[in-house]
Amino acid sequence: MKKANLFFSFLILVAIVGCSKDDLNLQEEATEDIIVKKTVDLNGFRSAGSGVMMQAFYWDVPAGGVWWDTLSTKIASWSSAGIDAIWLPPASKAQNGPFSMGYDPFDYYDFGSYDQMGSIETRFGSLTELQNLISTAHSADMSVIADIVINHNSGGNYEFNPFVSDSTWTDFQPASGNFLRSYYDFHPNDYHSYDSGSFGGYPDMCHHKTYVQDWLWNNSNSVAKYYMNTMGFDGWRFDYVKGFEPWVVHDWVNEVGGFAVGEYWDSNVSTLDWWTGEANASAFDFACYYAMRDALSNNDLTYLNGDMLWKTNASRAVTFVANHDTDEIYNNKILAYAYILTHEGYPTVFYQDYEEWLDKDALNNLIWIHNNLASGSTEILHVDNDEYIAKRNGYNANGLIVYINNSDSWLERWVPTNWSSTVIKDYTGNSSWEPTTQSGTWVKIQAPPHGYTVWSTK
Repeated sequence: MKKANLFFSFLILVAIVGCSKDDLNLQEEATEDIIVKKTVDLNGFRSAGSGVMMQAFYWDVPAGGVWWDTLSTKIASWSSAGIDAIWLPPASKAQNGPFSMGYDPFDYYDFGSYDQMGSIETRFGSLTELQNLISTAHSADMSVIADIVINHNSGGNYEFNPFVSDSTWTDFQPASGNFLRSYYDFHPNDYHSYDSGSFGGYPDMCHHKTYVQDWLWNNSNSVAKYYMNTMGFDGWRFDYVKGFEPWVVHDWVNEVGGFAVGEYWDSNVSTLDWWTGEANASAFDFACYYAMRDALSNNDLTYLNGDMLWKTNASRAVTFVANHDTDEIYNNKILAYAYILTHEGYPTVFYQDYEEWLDKDALNNLIWIHNNLASGSTEILHVDNDEYIAKRNGYNANGLIVYINNSDSWLERWVPTNWSSTVIKDYTGNSSWEPTTQSGTWVKIQAPPHGYTVWSTK
């Protein structure tokens, strides 16, 4: 969740839409939908988690309704590079209409079809353009991950709220006609006073209300089932999951299936691991992110010896180097990608790093290495301020050895391998050596200054 600008946008809305609602009694009961449980069917293309995910946006991507079409032109090359999933920004209509990045949600069913909040299209484009993007991704063997913002809402009308004896911006009458909300559906209410966190002064949704649960994931026309069955999304990135209990994500995923990852912004590995178990979902590995940041900013690779979610629970760890909220790794950022793309966990590549800032060929090479060589358990072979060497042991494959060098000079080191009397090579092209393992399985490898090499059998 982007911390800047959203609260100020809320204040602007207060000035613009300060009209009262005549009928303050919104129906609390959900519409008479048949409850249908559906598990996502990913047959026909790679499911998220089997390769590398692309975060297909950054904060303040170009406005004007062009982003979905821009992404559609990238799909073929991303798929060829080995990207198995794209994570899209929140796609439905938000309070700031054509200017919103989507984290101030208003109408979960308006993807650019209704004239509300100052526009028909969203910042990113029209419903048709989004559908074309999703179809294009599926045709290219890629999953599409929806960014789900259900902690809070924004853009409601002013209504008297008896639970606070004052008026609140909690009267939601979206043009889609789906998931109408009133003060009953936000904290505090007649059933529940608060949950684990609010955000920026926005109305804080109460997930304990049956009406809210039905509209978010239980009903046949719930947000979750509409996104999956009608729109074609395949999985979920849950925003600001510190703001509500993990059972919310658990129940959502249990109802509809699909890959799921939560933004639990915390570097405590025990806390991250606890959340993944309670939510039955993956989590972004903030512990890994901060260790890489500290290692590269302090020129001390021993930070990489620290605890990380991928070391504790690799199958639930989504690793990343940057995202739309935080981009603090400036020094030798490619070394951080060399780290996450050779280690356990499900790595994410940030759009601007791939398309604008870093060497795309180098990233494509690392993505290939991840998808073809990086398998099996991990052993750290050597680490000091300047050097980090680790071995992936492989699953019925040869695995790899990654050598990261953060010094100003070429470095060499003898290391143990899993290969006896075998010629190996560097798959990055940064070294021309092709040594043969000796003395059983030992071999000398090298890495360039402020660079890396990745070794495996020739």
